[in-house]
Amino acid sequence: MSRPRIVIVGAGFAGYRTARTLSRLTRGRADITLLNPTDYFLYLPLLPQVAAGILEPRRVTVSLSATLPHVKPVLGEADRIDLDGRTVHYTDPEGGAGTLGYDRLVLAAGSVNKLLPVPGVAEHAHGFRGLPEALYLRDHVTRQLEMAAAADDPKSCAARCTFVVVGAGYTGTEVAAHGQLFTDAQVRGRPLRQGIRPRWILLDVAPRVLPEMDERLSATAGRVLRERGVDVRTGTSVKEATHDGVLLTDGEFVETRTLVWCVGVRPDPLAESLGLPLERGRLLVDPHLQVPGRPEVFACGDAAAVPDLEKPGGYTPMTAQHAWRQGKVAALNVAASLGRGNGELRPYRHRDLGFVVDLGGVKAAANPLGVPLSGVAAGAVTRGYHLAAMPGNRVRVAADWLLDAVLPRQAVQLGLVRSWSVPLDTSSPEVARVPGGTDGPGPRGAGDRELGQVVAGPEARRRAGPRSGPGAAAAAGTGGEGARDRPGDEAARAGQGDRPAKAPPGGEPAKTEPGGEPARNQPTPRPPADQPPPGPDTAPGPVKRPDDSAEGDS
Repeated sequence: MSRPRIVIVGAGFAGYRTARTLSRLTRGRADITLLNPTDYFLYLPLLPQVAAGILEPRRVTVSLSATLPHVKPVLGEADRIDLDGRTVHYTDPEGGAGTLGYDRLVLAAGSVNKLLPVPGVAEHAHGFRGLPEALYLRDHVTRQLEMAAAADDPKSCAARCTFVVVGAGYTGTEVAAHGQLFTDAQVRGRPLRQGIRPRWILLDVAPRVLPEMDERLSATAGRVLRERGVDVRTGTSVKEATHDGVLLTDGEFVETRTLVWCVGVRPDPLAESLGLPLERGRLLVDPHLQVPGRPEVFACGDAAAVPDLEKPGGYTPMTAQHAWRQGKVAALNVAASLGRGNGELRPYRHRDLGFVVDLGGVKAAANPLGVPLSGVAAGAVTRGYHLAAMPGNRVRVAADWLLDAVLPRQAVQLGLVRSWSVPLDTSSPEVARVPGGTDGPGPRGAGDRELGQVVAGPEARRRAGPRSGPGAAAAAGTGGEGARDRPGDEAARAGQGDRPAKAPPGGEPAKTEPGGEPARNQPTPRPPADQPPPGPDTAPGPVKRPDDSAEGDS
């Protein structure tokens, strides 16, 4: 008898836990394949510390091949799933096509950035969901301070020292909290001219930061941010983004070169492509995480609408706490569905354990098991929780924390990730774009356009659809962040939004496609340092999107 074939799509919290548990349960008696754009599991909750220079990038990654015995990792992004043919079609990092057959499928594709119809945001903002975006932000912030220090014009200096974060949910709050400490430390030893101080602005249309939180802890987080110097503006968001700054919904224009988009997330568009019943973009499953009518298909994590047995009639929120535990149940039920004495199907049932929000330094906000904590106590609980929840690199993370406590941070820009490599309008924030990609940006202007100036290719623009319109601005930043993969904390409010374009991981076109390779005997012009070589979808400059209405949050 041939061994059953199990394919897991996605190596986030749900997919990684599914693969790890199945590896232990089957012990080589099944062929387990894990399809993911990267060769690592990313521990997203610590990403703000990477952007702030506390942790080195590899500390928040866990190797798939080194930690998942009996599992075959395959680099690629799923493009299409043939449910009748039981095959998964994917694109590898070099643009090649591949197919995986399965007897059992676990869809754990996760979520992507949620775009709202605000003019200029897709072109000038950057998200914060992948390692490339965190590395870019760290370099970008450092560069702005260095250029501000050399600027003779006070107005230009102030603009470069102003950083705008949209969305006061978990990600936005942590980015602003860590960002203010990071920039203050950089200018402490080399003060800027005219007494200018780095300024971080946190925007959200909600009445308070962390609106999903208990009001006491939300108030604590808001107080810590304001005492630190963060300009927290509730009931306010972005009406339009330009290269020179952002126009706010209250009519004020803020000159800035940095716009960080932390409004929220929505389920990966792969779930929509299956043609199965959905709940706000999430694939409907039963309490056993099986897709009704497709007993061979399981789904978990952000891509699945799992009935909340603790709150009948509702669905579990898109948090990593649920994704991590759903992954275990999915693995147990996949094994049970194969028979061979692997037990019976079990429903998913789990109560929230609370949340943790790292506010930088020794401060945090947390409510483990419903007990509200703040200050140093919450900071200790937060770091302890992260160390316990990480599936690897605990000693290295703890060592980086210790070094950060006794040594100054290294404020240097490496220039490894450029603005055009991390467009906001992408379905793969975990993979940096490369020159000539089918979803890549167009040529850049001189240097690194500070607010992003990302130019999506025709495919991205066609799939994203029209966006903008003055009436859509009020929706921006609603409730801050929906949900980010984080164990033990956030609640999600992901809307449908615009559908980001699918692109091959790595963004490199297939060799046989037009524009994928230059002519053999023709000289290739050398682009500027921060400009990718011309590809099939490049454009001569920033693309203004049609000012038509588009679906926003629901």
